[in-house]
Amino acid sequence: MSDRFELFLTCPKGLEGLLIEEAVGLGLEEAREHTSAVRGMATMETAYRLCLWSRLANRVLLVLKRFPMKDAEDLYHGVLDIDWQDHMLNDGTLAVEFSGHGSGIDNTHFGALKVKDAIVDKLRTPQGDRPSIDKLNPDLRIHLRLDRGEAILSLDLSGHSLHQRGYRLQQGAAPLKENLAAAILIRSGWPRIAAEGGALADPMCGVGTFLVEAAMIAADIAPNLRREQWGFTAWLGHVPALWKKLHEEAAERAAAGLAKPPLWIRGYEADPRLIQPGRNNVERAGLSEWIKIYQGEVATFEPRPDQNQKGLVICNPPYGERLGDEASLLYLYQNLGERLRQACLNWEAAVFTGAPDLGKRMGIRSHKQYSFWNGALPCKLLLIKVLPDQFVTGERRTPEQRQAEREQAEYDQAPSEPQERKYNKNGNPIKPTPAPAPVVEQPRLSEGGQMFANRLQKNLKGLGKWVKREGIDCYRVYDADMPEYSMAIDLYQDWVHVQEYAAPKSIDPEKASARMFDALAAIPQALNIDKSRVVVKRRERQSGTKQYERQAAQGKFVEVNEGGVKLLVNLTDYLDTGLFLDHRPMRLRIQKEAAGKRFLNLFCYTATASVHAAKGGARSTTSVDLSKTYLDWARRNLSLNGFSDKNRLEQGDVMAWLEASRDEYDLIFIDPPTFSNSKRMEGIFDVQRDQVQLIDLAMARLATGGVLYFSNNFRKFELEANLSERYAIEEITAQTIDPDFARNAKIHRAWKITAR
Repeated sequence: MSDRFELFLTCPKGLEGLLIEEAVGLGLEEAREHTSAVRGMATMETAYRLCLWSRLANRVLLVLKRFPMKDAEDLYHGVLDIDWQDHMLNDGTLAVEFSGHGSGIDNTHFGALKVKDAIVDKLRTPQGDRPSIDKLNPDLRIHLRLDRGEAILSLDLSGHSLHQRGYRLQQGAAPLKENLAAAILIRSGWPRIAAEGGALADPMCGVGTFLVEAAMIAADIAPNLRREQWGFTAWLGHVPALWKKLHEEAAERAAAGLAKPPLWIRGYEADPRLIQPGRNNVERAGLSEWIKIYQGEVATFEPRPDQNQKGLVICNPPYGERLGDEASLLYLYQNLGERLRQACLNWEAAVFTGAPDLGKRMGIRSHKQYSFWNGALPCKLLLIKVLPDQFVTGERRTPEQRQAEREQAEYDQAPSEPQERKYNKNGNPIKPTPAPAPVVEQPRLSEGGQMFANRLQKNLKGLGKWVKREGIDCYRVYDADMPEYSMAIDLYQDWVHVQEYAAPKSIDPEKASARMFDALAAIPQALNIDKSRVVVKRRERQSGTKQYERQAAQGKFVEVNEGGVKLLVNLTDYLDTGLFLDHRPMRLRIQKEAAGKRFLNLFCYTATASVHAAKGGARSTTSVDLSKTYLDWARRNLSLNGFSDKNRLEQGDVMAWLEASRDEYDLIFIDPPTFSNSKRMEGIFDVQRDQVQLIDLAMARLATGGVLYFSNNFRKFELEANLSERYAIEEITAQTIDPDFARNAKIHRAWKITAR
């Protein structure tokens, strides 16, 4: 065989420039860049070195032959012409990968089959011995790439992809591949920072991929030093003595690197389930002395190496798969920006994100950006020097002010001189006056964000006297007042519940996303609410059973007060919270009228109206709903107020339940859904279509002199005219709209119905 070989090094898209620099440094000659690959010439020693030391490549392919190819027969004979007995045994195992199309081959499986057939036919013995297929751990892994009529046949020296270092057996939900993590570290300047003795911290470390890759770079550890199985292990062209020499040299370098004082490398992760898997990965990599992982939130992140040591903060925050997800992540990015400004002054930072718009919301400028791909997702690496003049604040500062801030920062970071201890007249030491906490400016709001904040504050002020007078602590403060900011914002004591209405298809999604981010940035400032207490959901027309699906599974309930009763709301797990704020006046009316009456609550949801009726002195309450989840919630609401007795909860289809019931009630409340197709009910309920049957069934259960209140939120609902021929009907919508819903008087309609 030749002393020099053509090599193809494959890599993730976007890493080609970094890979060619690395490969040339490791000995690759005549290097050229291709899409997701680097090509060059090398000796076998260099090929082995690339396998062992490349932090960026996926595979090292040794080209066996190039040949023109017009059809499948050309492919077969081109592969057959190779002396395969020089590469593998007759009874060895084989795997074939095929990429590309053309020359009559449009199916990669068919192409791989033709390559396999040629190799097997070449090595088949008269006795019938022949290679077999092993896709997992073959003796030889062959790759053929078809490129514009040319077949490039290669031997895969790597075996399994080189990004699989062997330490990461446990990973999080959205893992970053090891070679991509290494590329991000290199682009972020970590080799330079590590050589200077700098520190590294990851505030969202997951299972520690950045940490391990950073430590291996700093300690001069070959990334695949611990790999035991290679693509060349059973290859007949393998030179074991040469490989052993290179492997021993790498082991000596690793031992020397690990003998140095370890750098300060720390990871913090909010999810407690990832802490131990991360620590296990670190231990498998042999880096427990270098890396420590702790549980910690981004909002409290603060790297604490030696006082004067600086370094790199690096992280890969969540991206969010849908607009609603991205919106809920805004505060995470803002918290990250705040922690960089407060705790990492004069550090460098690298934020790798698939949501660059969120990266812009950190309130701190990047001085350089690089494009990457994480699989099929385009991403940005934002590089930041955490200096005062990088901060995006609400006011412009002169160069003189910025220089003064830099000098102050340098003074603050310098070690302080020991101060003379002072004593009072009684001989007790006088405690020094603590320095005031640094004031961190809020991120500057955009013009649209400031306009939105002004509207929120105006609404808040306008509702203030009414809220205080009525003792209300849950109310709507904004409901799509400005068309370009289409959302509803409700206050639940010191929590904010945001429901974003899906933008029409005519609206540019990027503009809708930007406006949403502007609004979310404004909410904490305008309402003086901590970011951690803002919950964001997206509200759109639901189909099928989606309207009943859980949005999350936190199971966190907040206790609120209304009209002297306590109610439980869940702001995170469902689209609705368990308390329809617009029905507050109706619930309070029921409470005033319920004394001594038998109360029936149909489509009761979480039975908040039943709690009010019980508070008002109802003789009994009966609450009917199809959902076991909501009835369990209702039971908790009743129990919370001491109303467990004489308050029935019935699970069932309301229409069927009414048909079977023979009891009478003095006060009935019906608040049906617009539409329901639950699997537990027969057929489909449509409030416009089924209103007459529903009201007739309910009126049949109404005692003499009783009252039925009927309400619903369907904007286009019209009460059937013929109902007024049988019953006395009075529309009371205006009486059931409180000031917080006065801007949206069509939120619901309500009627009082009695017998004629």
